[in-house]
Amino acid sequence: MRYELTDFEWAAIKPFLPNKPRGVPRVNDRRVLNGIFWVLRSGAPWRDLPVSFGPRTTCYNRFVRWRRAGVWDRIMNTLSADHDAAVQMIDTSIVRVHQHGACVAGNKRQSMGRSRGGLTSKIHALVDSSGLPIRLALTTGEAHDNRLAAKLLSRLKSGSMLLADRGYDADWIRDLVRQHGAWANIPPKRNRTEELCFSPYLYRPEIWSNGFSTRSSTVGVWQPATTSSRPTTSHSSSLRQYVCGCGLMSPRP
Repeated sequence: MRYELTDFEWAAIKPFLPNKPRGVPRVNDRRVLNGIFWVLRSGAPWRDLPVSFGPRTTCYNRFVRWRRAGVWDRIMNTLSADHDAAVQMIDTSIVRVHQHGACVAGNKRQSMGRSRGGLTSKIHALVDSSGLPIRLALTTGEAHDNRLAAKLLSRLKSGSMLLADRGYDADWIRDLVRQHGAWANIPPKRNRTEELCFSPYLYRPEIWSNGFSTRSSTVGVWQPATTSSRPTTSHSSSLRQYVCGCGLMSPRP
C-alpha cells in the first residue's frame, strides 16, 4: 500500500524504537508505523485509517506517546545528522489555524497568532539542498521570519553555505554564520549602503525551489492537523504533533 515503509527505511528506524522487555508485547511495530505514516502523509482523519493497519486508537496513541517520550525527535536527529551540509536553506511557511482550533482557549500558548489572514502559525525550517529537514520550529504567525534563526542555526556546520531571503539579512545573523565557519549567501536589503558578498548564481530559483518543494508539499498535506477534533487529543498538543508530522513525512515522496 502507498506510504508504507520500505525494507530499507524499516531497517534504519527499527534500532531506535523503544524496547519493551516486560509486560504484554507490543503489536506489530511496523504495521503501526505504516498506519501512522499513512495518516500523516495522506492528511486523512485518524478515523479513516484503513483496517489493515489495525485499530486507529493504537496508531494514534502510539504516535502521541512516542512524541511525548522524544522517540520521534531521536529518530529525526539521528537520521539528519549525516545530512548534506554543503548547502543549507532556512525559510518559513504560514499555516492557517483550522476553524475547529480557532476557538480554543489559551491560544497564546499554542503558537497561534492573529494576522491579516486570521489565526495562523508559522513553521521555521532549516533544510539541506534536497529539501530534507534538519531542524523545525513553530511560532505564532505574526512572528518575524528570523525570530528562531539563532536556534535553527546553532548546529551549522563549518564550510557550508546558507541560503536565505532578505528577511534574514541582519548583521547578527551574518556574524552568527561566520562564527560557525560558514558563508551566508543572502541578498542584501535595498537600504544597505555597504557592499556585501552575494552570488545571484548560487541563489538562482531552481536551487531554492527544489530545496523547499518537499517541505512545502508536506505542510499543505498536514494543514488539517491543527484541529482539536482528533480522537482523545487536546489542542495544546496538536500543534506540536503537527511539527512532528512534518519532520517525519517530509523526506518521503
